Amino acid sequence: MLKSIAAASLALGMLVAPALAQNAASPEGTWVDAEGTSFTFKLCGDGTALCGTLNDIQGASRTPENLAFVNSQVVQAQQTAPGKWEGTINYGGREAGAKVTLVPEDAIKITGCQFGILCQSITFYKAS
Repeated sequence: MLKSIAAASLALGMLVAPALAQNAASPEGTWVDAEGTSFTFKLCGDGTALCGTLNDIQGASRTPENLAFVNSQVVQAQQTAPGKWEGTINYGGREAGAKVTLVPEDAIKITGCQFGILCQSITFYKAS
């Protein structure tokens, strides 16, 4: 009887584990904010680092200085925990500290800080 329960538990675990892995949040893909600015993120380096390319800028940030960085890799970050990365973001020609965090609802939050005190966070949503 115990062998049957153990075998059934093992079989159930083998069926559930792949389904959970497929649903695990991934930072890879294209992300868009409320104004239409978009980034494409991919894992890079050792496969845990995160690289982000600026695809387009909309809204008040759409300036000639910022447009010069469209189609450029502007985010480089190392994984610090599952779903969290820390590194740098190049925005408007200035480099700032950056934190990238996966949040629920297929969202990713980018927080950029200059001098460790002037910070701004923007939430991006997975493009469909």
